[in-house]
Amino acid sequence: MKFEIIVSLVATMILSAILTPFVRKLAFRVGAIDNPNARRVNKVPMPTMGGLAIFLSYTFATVFLLRFQIPTRQLWGVLAGECVIIATGIIDDIFELKPRQKVIGISIAALVVYFAAGVKMSHITVPFVGLVSLGWLSLPITWIWILAITNAVNLIDGLDGLATGVGIIALSTMGITGLFFLNVANTFVGISIFALVAAMIGFLPYNFFPARIYLGDTGSLFIGFMMSVFSLYGLKNVTFISVVIPVIIMGVPITDTVYAILRRMLNRQPISHADKHHLHHRLMQIGLTHRQTVLVIYGIALIFAFISLMYPISPTWGTIFLTIASLIGLELFVEAIGLVGVNRQPLLDWIKRLVKGTTSKNSH
Repeated sequence: MKFEIIVSLVATMILSAILTPFVRKLAFRVGAIDNPNARRVNKVPMPTMGGLAIFLSYTFATVFLLRFQIPTRQLWGVLAGECVIIATGIIDDIFELKPRQKVIGISIAALVVYFAAGVKMSHITVPFVGLVSLGWLSLPITWIWILAITNAVNLIDGLDGLATGVGIIALSTMGITGLFFLNVANTFVGISIFALVAAMIGFLPYNFFPARIYLGDTGSLFIGFMMSVFSLYGLKNVTFISVVIPVIIMGVPITDTVYAILRRMLNRQPISHADKHHLHHRLMQIGLTHRQTVLVIYGIALIFAFISLMYPISPTWGTIFLTIASLIGLELFVEAIGLVGVNRQPLLDWIKRLVKGTTSKNSH
């Protein structure tokens, strides 16, 4: 990596750290404040909209410091989508949008990057068939992908430093995978990813427990949106590996979202219904402190990151084994902490019956 790129990344991190206190003051002034309530963990009013500092420092890096590293169409096309997402987040942090209104904002941003930047899922490699063009399905599949990942990151932003730290781990892993394993000719994607990571690292000291400013929807929507866009650069021609890797990398937000939807369906509640049974809520309910919960989820994100780095160097049977083992391990963990419900533990119940049956036979 060129020396000037490294200097630019360090400058981005410093700029983010400098901008954050100013964004904090601005949040108080415009009324972007998170007041304590039954669903919040904060005990005092907290400024939100912290993601604006990340966006401004990242944009300065890509438009000025790293301008000649990024193709013009990708730079301005993605930036237009980012502006839509940031505007949606700022409005939500100040006035609190309804879920449907947020979906509209994310959808507009998805359409912008699809048409303006050409960020899309266009082909898929089917085993024993070969390369298949998605044709008109390219747009709805790309839209669903961006909507799902953006919302997933938005949902886990419930504790100090949680979404920021998990985002740093996931994006760093994505950058490493893109640069070293996926043979992506577009090195600008890796450079852009690390520019965003640098901006997030500069913000994290203000956001980690005890936080002085929250990401807000401005930040969580922006980070989730950028994750989805960056992953799509590696999904232009989709194979099993190129789909699985970003899903594993973003394992924490995706797991929390999938099980939240499942939990609400089983309880016959609307999918948009808010509750206090997300991953971070459950870990705190079983006795972990705020800081311990965040660090445990960082640890889980690192495990997902390590597993994702195993995929590119594994043979076919290895990837199948990794996937099955990961799903079983994840299900056991989810059931152990009661993420879907304390009484909904099908795999653990089956293991208990198996062990009891085996031990009772041996005792006779």
